[in-house]
Amino acid sequence: MRHYYILIFFFTVACKNEVKTFDIPSPTNSNYESAEIHLADSVYYDKVLGALVGSAIGDAMGASTEMWHRKDIQLSYGYINGLTAAVREQSPEGIWEHNLLSGATTDDTRWKSLMVHYFKANHNTVTPDNFALFIIEYYNSLTKALANKDIQTSTDALDAQIEKIDWIKEWARVAMAYKKDKKSYLQAQNRFYGGEMSCAGQLYTPMIGLISKSPLEAYQKAYDLSLFDIGYAKDISALVSTMTHMALRTQEMDSIMNSPKFIDPIGYADSRLVGRIPNIILDGAQKNVRRINQLVLIDSLLLKDSIVFRAPKGYAGSKIDWVRQEMLYQLLEKDKRSIAFHSAEIWQILVTGLEFGNGDFEKTMQFIVNYGRDNDTVAAVAGMILGAKLGYKELPQQLRETILNVNKENLGIDLEALAKEMVQ
Repeated sequence: MRHYYILIFFFTVACKNEVKTFDIPSPTNSNYESAEIHLADSVYYDKVLGALVGSAIGDAMGASTEMWHRKDIQLSYGYINGLTAAVREQSPEGIWEHNLLSGATTDDTRWKSLMVHYFKANHNTVTPDNFALFIIEYYNSLTKALANKDIQTSTDALDAQIEKIDWIKEWARVAMAYKKDKKSYLQAQNRFYGGEMSCAGQLYTPMIGLISKSPLEAYQKAYDLSLFDIGYAKDISALVSTMTHMALRTQEMDSIMNSPKFIDPIGYADSRLVGRIPNIILDGAQKNVRRINQLVLIDSLLLKDSIVFRAPKGYAGSKIDWVRQEMLYQLLEKDKRSIAFHSAEIWQILVTGLEFGNGDFEKTMQFIVNYGRDNDTVAAVAGMILGAKLGYKELPQQLRETILNVNKENLGIDLEALAKEMVQ
């Protein structure tokens, strides 16, 4: 009994002497928001049209040299500072007719048109299910047209229709599998364009940023619709949507370029060992541009490597400006992937070009297009971001007017009508 009372006394004293635990709470992130401003209908329309036309300008500027090496571009064109005739063979992903005139666009612009029709059909309510269904229905409409009498009686008409089917069938295969079951979807997704970590989503996700209410929503909706992407390509596809949304709301390039660093609802930054790869690429690109801009270049160094750093015909800048640009090209080339449309390579060229151009539309487009590789896709994404920032009226007049006319009259894509559809 005596031991019982001693035990009670011990616990009583222990409770009285118990130290209250102290903990510093973990920080909570506030949402990275765009400016709380209401865009007037006329301003919103101008920015949406600017995004569509800016993207088409980038697509058209790169259409003639898509997948080329920059030295080959210099041999054939010198320095591209505007629109060039699309002298190339037709292809499902490229132009749909041989050798089109200046201002002609490729699948990058066709995807923008397709997305406007998707938005309209679903009243801007975007989900993976209705997106997959939309692609399937579009594919079915093309295959059903094969039964049309004019196609059955004309081999040329048949070829034209088959080319349209060839363009979308790779995407339809994944969409059909998505609607079927998870196993089928994973197999089709990982077979898409050979299983490459392609830039698939970047062809259309920037459009989602134009109809979103916040940077976070732009990211989440785009991520959900990146049905064809694998790995961190999904993150990149969502980030270009976020950047496009930010471009609608601010003129500050820093705010646009910083948005990928703050929007991360999936938690890529916490990835074991590697962190968030797109942000590592972005940080490296910004440092490369800033370091090269700070270099003090003297004539003796330029003469030493005069062949390597020879400015191409048509380049309007100074010799030192060209040396800086070529230095960046060499750094990009060092990191190039085996497949030019690898999502990370597209992203690296994009953010390098945006940092280099610092909001200057033509400077950015020329940097991207003259580097080569998958230049029309990179320039199309950059053009949409900068077009949304500047608006249609601030785009170079000759470029914007040519693009509107050629796409409407020769390709059947009325960019003004598409912009009006989006803002209604």
